[in-house]
Amino acid sequence: MSHDPIKNDCNGSGDTQPQIVVLGIGNVLWADEGFGVRCVEIMQQKYECGPNVQWIDGGTQGLYLIQHVQGADRLMIFDAIDYGLEPGTMQIIENEEVPKYMGAKKMSLHQTGFQEVLALAQLTGKYPEHVVLIGCQPEELEDYGGSLRDSVKAVIPRALDIALSYLTAWGGEPKPRIRPLTEYESVTLPHLQLARYEGERPPEELACRIGDDRFMPANNEKA
Repeated sequence: MSHDPIKNDCNGSGDTQPQIVVLGIGNVLWADEGFGVRCVEIMQQKYECGPNVQWIDGGTQGLYLIQHVQGADRLMIFDAIDYGLEPGTMQIIENEEVPKYMGAKKMSLHQTGFQEVLALAQLTGKYPEHVVLIGCQPEELEDYGGSLRDSVKAVIPRALDIALSYLTAWGGEPKPRIRPLTEYESVTLPHLQLARYEGERPPEELACRIGDDRFMPANNEKA
């Protein structure tokens, strides 16, 4: 496990720029599960990179992300990972260790799905040369419609600093964004972006915050 990006051969073979995928996975509707998606959202708002960098809100798409993994020379993943540590603790995992950590303690189906994506990419022989997982220990997951807890939100700036060091080493040419993103360029849909999501969501006393009540156990027992 290393906290320093690999700096050699950052352009791959010859003068061809490496294809870099910056991927956030998780579900923004379940509190700290949204850490990965929020990191990519905020990073894209703050920085722009070369044309070889692709920003992706992977959500919970699972196997639908396979083409992005197969097409990447360098893959950066942001995700909430239950390491069993203090909330907000970050871990930086690289290369062959990444699938092990993503499956150590699954929090939701999206992690099982993405493990399969990595395994399938390896089987097809189209696997990134370098993979880095920037993971954060969540504080709260069982809060449907909730947002990131302060302990998790507070580490996003550090997560982005780490990501910038990797992007620079990999040849992604990150720099502060001058022209604001349009809603069509943003990886996150306008109504789900963090500021609007937090500003418009109803308080707990006015909305169900434990999931869709049509599927709650009490209702199922009455059926």
